[in-house]
Amino acid sequence: MAWFWLQARARAQRRDDQFSLASAARPSDLRTLLDLAETRSAVVELGTGTAWTAIILALADPERVVISYDPSVRREREGYLNLVPERVRSRVKLRDQPDVTGPQQDDPPVEMLFIGSAHEREAVVAAFLAWRDALAPGAVVAFHDYDNPSWPGVREAVDELGLQGRRSGGMFIWTAPTSPGPGASTAPARAPDGEA
Repeated sequence: MAWFWLQARARAQRRDDQFSLASAARPSDLRTLLDLAETRSAVVELGTGTAWTAIILALADPERVVISYDPSVRREREGYLNLVPERVRSRVKLRDQPDVTGPQQDDPPVEMLFIGSAHEREAVVAAFLAWRDALAPGAVVAFHDYDNPSWPGVREAVDELGLQGRRSGGMFIWTAPTSPGPGASTAPARAPDGEA
């Protein structure tokens, strides 16, 4: 994983890929995500970017499948995927769709959800609600840039959702209940048409 991060960073510097250098998760956030994902094999990332985080999560566990959503396909992404063997690439499922699309019919329950796509309050709330009912009991949700003053919408969204959790590095971590509450639905939640 460290080898990949170093190789990816070197590639980004050589190719002047300022997007990846600015937007990829910092090593401290990656450490938190890897700790959260340690025993979890079904991971969803919202906000693929150039796929560094998805690749590192797949590298960390040979059984883990990482499904990553992002409607904006970065042309640089393929170069980073080419840095890892096919056995890793095959477990990174890229979906060029909005984060509010929610799971597909045959997707397994989500054991970890990383929300790192849009950072505005309404968008973060909509992304969480689109995935809430797809979470496995005891799943963890990590909200990226929770403590970043440049993105106050993430903290505002967590407050609006009324989530109780903990901060870790620059992220907010919420754990889903281990059993569904009364009247909880098992069907995936969908954002109303036209909402992003």
